[in-house]
Amino acid sequence: MSMVAAALPDPYPLGTAWDPILTARPGLAATAARYLAQIEVSLRPATVAKADEVLSRFCGHVVDHHPEVASFAEVGRPVIESFKLALASRLAPGGTPLKAKTIRVHLSLLKAFFARLVDWEWPEAPARIPIGSADMPRVPDPLPKALDDPAAARFLAAAAAESDRRRQLCVELLARTGMRVSELCGLADDAVSNRSGSAWLRVPVGKLYNDRYVPLHPRLVELLEAWAANHPDQADTGRLITKDDGAPLDRFMVARMVNRVARRAGLGHVHPHQLRHTLATQAINRGMRIEAVAELLGHRDIRMTLVYARMANRTVADQFAAVSAKVDALYVDPDDPDETPAMRRLRAEYRRMLGNGWCTRPRELDCSFEAICEGCGFFATGPEFLPRLRAQRDHAAAHDQHARQRLYEDLVAKAEATA
Repeated sequence: MSMVAAALPDPYPLGTAWDPILTARPGLAATAARYLAQIEVSLRPATVAKADEVLSRFCGHVVDHHPEVASFAEVGRPVIESFKLALASRLAPGGTPLKAKTIRVHLSLLKAFFARLVDWEWPEAPARIPIGSADMPRVPDPLPKALDDPAAARFLAAAAAESDRRRQLCVELLARTGMRVSELCGLADDAVSNRSGSAWLRVPVGKLYNDRYVPLHPRLVELLEAWAANHPDQADTGRLITKDDGAPLDRFMVARMVNRVARRAGLGHVHPHQLRHTLATQAINRGMRIEAVAELLGHRDIRMTLVYARMANRTVADQFAAVSAKVDALYVDPDDPDETPAMRRLRAEYRRMLGNGWCTRPRELDCSFEAICEGCGFFATGPEFLPRLRAQRDHAAAHDQHARQRLYEDLVAKAEATA
């Protein structure tokens, strides 16, 4: 064996789920193992593990339903289409069908697998990628679930009243910095530093492979100093905050902390990530620039932050508030004795005369139509226009314009009823 060969790492270890595939289609298993070993170099372990699961499921489907396929080069649309149907009929552990997001993840990882085989020009690559964007199910895109201002205030008040200092510190760190739970659990013992006279927190490399500094609220500085004073042996663990036995925090423990505080605040279940959404929304609502919010949250792509701008955008609310009184004026009875003088003036201001009546549409609500006034919901008329309305009705009848004739018959009847 050469020195080069001896230095090569072991191939990617396939789990027991691959045993039937190794027996029935060893070529598929060998290609999958080679592929997983390649992406293991560049992707996160969790992503590689998910790709392993998806590929073993796909290959198992091929073994069970497509005996004619011995290599990935032979995978075509019929195989993909039958796998899609199998995913759609598959049940989750709870007995419910797989969610659209889960199916999309499966197909996306499978598409990436075939795309890389083609790009890398492996002999096992098919002639073309057999999965397209049309195969991906549409996934709902809900807005992030943030606490509103009153709920957030109650939550922080409950956190401030906590007797457990670890719980208090962890919860307030999440709420006041927008950190992810994994980032909180990974804070190093030297994460706090002084920069230009201000306290900053170094958030470790996280989901997006970047670390960052975030400014510390004075309240957090106070809590961190008290924690360090009462836990002098904390530095020996290498972590800023740990469990009582010195073991690192985990996301389950942090989630329990958040929910305990939420229950004390009377809010029911609150997911830790909601605190991140809440901070981002509050910051944008109060004028913080979107670029600064992106930096605070550790977003590499500004599009990730724009979802909070969509959530917190005040433009629609502000513009609606500006015209709401004018819209209300449309629905007030002109003979209502309780109508205020201001509202009466407002209605009169937006009551513009037309050939057969008036238009009551506010100027802010632009009209894009030129000749449908009589059929518009903003059109109003009265008995003084009866001669012209009758002439329009008779003209329509003489020219067999039946829809127009019915329109003017209705207008004549309404005007005559108010005569």
